[in-house]
Amino acid sequence: MLVTHKKASIDEIEKAWHGDVETLLKWVASQDRVEECAVLKTCNRVEIYVVSARGEKVLFDLAKKARVSSRIIDFHDHDESLLHLLRLASGLESMILGEDQILGQMKELVAIAARAGTTGWMLDTAFKKAIAVGKRVRKETRINERSVSVGSAAVDMAEEILGDLSGASVLVIGAGETGELISRALMARPIASLAVTNRTFSSAQSLAGCLGAEALPFEEMKERLKTANVVISATSAPHYILLKEDIEKVMAGRNDRLLIIDIANPRDVDEAAGEVPGVELHNIDSLKSISSENMRQRMAEVERVESIIAEEMALLQAKYKRKQAEDLLARLYSQAEAVKELEVKRAMNKLSARHTLGDIEQKVLRDMSHSIVNKLFSGPTKALKSAAERGDREMLETVSKLFDLEDGK
Repeated sequence: MLVTHKKASIDEIEKAWHGDVETLLKWVASQDRVEECAVLKTCNRVEIYVVSARGEKVLFDLAKKARVSSRIIDFHDHDESLLHLLRLASGLESMILGEDQILGQMKELVAIAARAGTTGWMLDTAFKKAIAVGKRVRKETRINERSVSVGSAAVDMAEEILGDLSGASVLVIGAGETGELISRALMARPIASLAVTNRTFSSAQSLAGCLGAEALPFEEMKERLKTANVVISATSAPHYILLKEDIEKVMAGRNDRLLIIDIANPRDVDEAAGEVPGVELHNIDSLKSISSENMRQRMAEVERVESIIAEEMALLQAKYKRKQAEDLLARLYSQAEAVKELEVKRAMNKLSARHTLGDIEQKVLRDMSHSIVNKLFSGPTKALKSAAERGDREMLETVSKLFDLEDGK
């Protein structure tokens, strides 16, 4: 079950599921019929994975209990969930195509779920495969190379101009999608501090809280400019939010320079502000062509990434199918072993009534019975594994009913 940036805003995602990952995991795991579960929670997605005989109903019930609108939820079945997971780890489902951060988030999710004891073979196998596929994709393709959004390109530009963002105090104006991309890119750099401001303060709080940054009231923005080293502005305001005289007041008494990158359209910062001594002003025009070309190069890698995902997906599905046959065979052999042990004991008791059975005779009886079971099941074992790999669920179910091999019996 997914709630992501594709259908929901940051505010909607934040309100959809309350509490931290551990709390959410415990709640999901406590629901009836949930055998395994894992939760992936970031600023722009909350994804809940469950293993259950009635997975779809369980997820619908969860959404209903949490009062999450169906408008922003996607429900996936088994194969759809696996495919989504591999695509997500490969960077194809991210807000920024090919971004790397999701792999670290996925590893953290697996560790949290493991500590909580909510995962088992099914989910462990899925996430282990997803992480491996994500690494393979980035090793064999260039899906994660070069900045592809104007926001991340702006951060690259700031780093290039200053030489290093280490210790920089940064202010991001705007908490929309572009503001989020900028803030995410900045948090991956060794900056000293990041403040996010927005006319709607709650939006700034949501984004800042998610990233571990500071939310700054919009009316305090100009005061913060006095101490900021870098300002990146990306609002949807229809007019300038910073005039030349605003910047002149900010720079009065300052001896260091102020870098302003305005990527809003229409512009947020009066072009004349670039004339103020100590101010270096850049706008979106110099970034558009760079990010467009970089996106084109990443998009050219998508086909190769999808080819890798298709190959790995087939291997993962085959592994699950083999496991289904192996579980069935384990129950079949366990049943046969119990019958064998019982009959061997009966045979030994009858023989012992007439003759003394030594260790050699007992071993011969046990070995013979073991050999009979293995030879009888050799053909069915191959047939069941083959049926599982073909996806022949009818044969597996028939064998299960024929030998009364329902789970738990």
